[in-house]
Amino acid sequence: MLLGLFADIHANRQAFATCLADARQKGAERIVLLGDYVGYGADPEWAVAQVIELVAGGALAVMGNHDSAVGNPREQMNAMAESAIEWTRGQLDLAQQKFLADLPMQRSEGNLLFVHSEATRPEGWIYVTDTSIASRSMQAVSAHVTFCGHVHKPALYSLSVTGKMTTFVPTTDVPVHLLPGRQWLAVLGSVGQPRDGNPAAAYALYDTDKHELTYCRVPYDVAGAARAIRDNGLPVFLAERLAAGR
Repeated sequence: MLLGLFADIHANRQAFATCLADARQKGAERIVLLGDYVGYGADPEWAVAQVIELVAGGALAVMGNHDSAVGNPREQMNAMAESAIEWTRGQLDLAQQKFLADLPMQRSEGNLLFVHSEATRPEGWIYVTDTSIASRSMQAVSAHVTFCGHVHKPALYSLSVTGKMTTFVPTTDVPVHLLPGRQWLAVLGSVGQPRDGNPAAAYALYDTDKHELTYCRVPYDVAGAARAIRDNGLPVFLAERLAAGR
């Protein structure tokens, strides 16, 4: 089965719609959603409605920290993120807010684990930014592959049976064979707010039969997404950062 994996959508309608269409065109048979459907962007109601529809059709979804913050004002966030979440609360109806609040922190299927941040303490929203954090996350579970988001920068880590760690930034559109003798942790890039200097929306495809992971980038209507942020009175920086991929 070919899985389409999406993280950190951040209410970016233009990016999410483009990524979904691209994944389906490439043959994605099931959708996996790794959290942060809201925050920063201008279309939270649309984004959550899409996630609800996808889950009703068999997609798998977990909670992100911005999703949690909608119903939990105690979540620690920077000032711009808090401003966007406060505005977001007013855009979502009660059913959408309940949907976000009821999402699980992580999901497992077979030898795959799906989580927004990492596996040792998902509710702590730890960023997987180096081999030590990745190693702890992998050693906390038995999954062959852990998929996560939160960082907004693509990266791939692996752990051998002898404890040797490797890490690299995968090349776009080049399948990586995830060898069975190692554990893997795949940090997806962000659909709605990439931060690796590339403004193109990011998602991934995983072939469960071939054990091949492909990181994908898709150009989208960045200007339209930025204009919607400005038109809704959200912080201007949230619009400006989209074109720079930061």
